[in-house]
Amino acid sequence: MSYEIRAEVPTVRNYIDIRIRSGLSRKSEEAAARGLPNSIYSVVAYHSDQPVGLGRIVGDGGCFYEVTDICVLPEHQKKGVGVMIMQALMTYLHANAPSTAYVTLMADHGTPYFYTKFGFQFNEMPKSSGMHLRIK
Repeated sequence: MSYEIRAEVPTVRNYIDIRIRSGLSRKSEEAAARGLPNSIYSVVAYHSDQPVGLGRIVGDGGCFYEVTDICVLPEHQKKGVGVMIMQALMTYLHANAPSTAYVTLMADHGTPYFYTKFGFQFNEMPKSSGMHLRIK
């Protein structure tokens, strides 16, 4: 199968659909409409002109970056699409993030070892602890 990675912000509908179908949590249309345009960098993976995956970088554009929303539709997983998405995001970071920038991500669905291929390391206690707050 042939895949193409395009540097673009997904539509709200595609963003929500791909996240849900990939097993990630649902985001409201309001949240997606507000958040997506504020992406530092975003890519969408296509197969036959149909969106099948995506990934984004968010943050302040200098000190802090977060890799987020890495998701691929189940029928396209295990075909290198996630690697292509991450390679595009990492290429952007290495070309644009200043030295001393701190890049984080939260790995879902038992996939943390996937991200070690791209240089990410596990946080270790007591040095740091991943934390989160979900607004309901």
